[in-house]
Amino acid sequence: MPTICSFYGIVIVMRFREKEHNPPYIHAVTNEYVAPFLIETGEIMAGEFPEKAQALVKEFILHYQKELEEMWETENYRRLPALK
Repeated sequence: MPTICSFYGIVIVMRFREKEHNPPYIHAVTNEYVAPFLIETGEIMAGEFPEKAQALVKEFILHYQKELEEMWETENYRRLPALK
């Protein structure tokens, strides 16, 4: 899984796209948690993730939504700047 970004102890990764992996999403990882988040809405898809970290992941996704969608479609992964 390519690492897209890391900030505040959260690592954002994206799996290589496969047809059965729709809708487009990223994984957010901390020391204790891993959860998928929808690129379209920034909402958590399943599992548990701390609320404050969920809000940061959603902010990141919505800020970089266009870039994340492009990476999902093209599989041209690159690092994005961290949230400030």
